[in-house]
Amino acid sequence: MSEKKSKNGTTLWLGIGVAVLIILLLLWLTIADFFGDTDVAAFITPTLPI
Repeated sequence: MSEKKSKNGTTLWLGIGVAVLIILLLLWLTIADFFGDTDVAAFITPTLPI
């Protein structure tokens, strides 16, 4: 029975860790975009017709 409880606790902490990492990623990209330190804009610029 303790194995199932431990697995549920691990799943909970894994979910919390993933959520924190996603929040940090979004925060990092937002700050980088605000200061213009990102190359993401290079991928979304329209191509000029020849």
